Amino acid sequence: MKRLFDGMVKMFRGMLLALLPATALSLYLFREKALFLILVGVSVAVFSEALFQFIFKRKYTFKDGGAVVTGLLLALSVSPSTPLYVLAISTAVGMIFGKHVFGGFPKNLFNPALFGRLFLVLAFPTAMTPWLSPVDLQSTATPLRVLRDTGSTSTSIWNLFIGNIGGSIGEVSALLLLVGGAYLIRNKYANWRIPAAVLSTMAVVAVLSGQNPLFHLFSGSAILGAFFMATDPVTSPKSDQGRWIFGIGVGFLIMAMRLWGWVPEGTTFAIIGMNYLVPFINTEMTRLKSPKAV
Repeated sequence: MKRLFDGMVKMFRGMLLALLPATALSLYLFREKALFLILVGVSVAVFSEALFQFIFKRKYTFKDGGAVVTGLLLALSVSPSTPLYVLAISTAVGMIFGKHVFGGFPKNLFNPALFGRLFLVLAFPTAMTPWLSPVDLQSTATPLRVLRDTGSTSTSIWNLFIGNIGGSIGEVSALLLLVGGAYLIRNKYANWRIPAAVLSTMAVVAVLSGQNPLFHLFSGSAILGAFFMATDPVTSPKSDQGRWIFGIGVGFLIMAMRLWGWVPEGTTFAIIGMNYLVPFINTEMTRLKSPKAV
């Protein structure tokens, strides 16, 4: 258990370093709006975890950095116009229910940041509107909303890549998220097979649907989700084959939600849905590898 704890501490610290470029850009573009969201997300995540463990006399784990990562990820995944109380409630729900009630670390079934975001989307469906442009902080539509409303994918790929579009505060620049993702892969804090499967599946589905794959890869929370959320070692499969299956499922569900679902962005629903199937995937991969299955 100590080895697992030490490994998770190292991974959480690596994730914080990997998120620094996107976090810095969000602070530059959205200024105090991003600052307050990040402060609220991180502080509520740490406090709610410590409070839960104090009340139920559990071992304190907030010092491992996991709560900080969860709070930061959730803050980066919301609109700059999101009310602070909405983020605070959603973060507490993600930490308490997503992490501790449904399994408890390191057996939680769902990624806590995504669980909190799922709660936010369902409980406060209009809380993240209007979306703001990073150029002048004026109301704007996200590229995926434009796609849903008009069927157009005409948004500049370059603007999507560098971050000159409306969106959540931490996902506006695919470039900086890719830099952070490469850092995670290079230092083995994340398994490369999952983001590779997610993004390649999205690209294939986009091409088969007659749409620009780069538009779908660089818009919304695809990069953030593929590298920083789907790769969570606690809530993703243990085997390499399972990781490919998991990633393909996430990528397909993201595109299915974008093209045929009821919401413009499907990353949260896709990863949470595949998180639910991870125990089944692990069981089947173990069964197939056992001598009796041959």
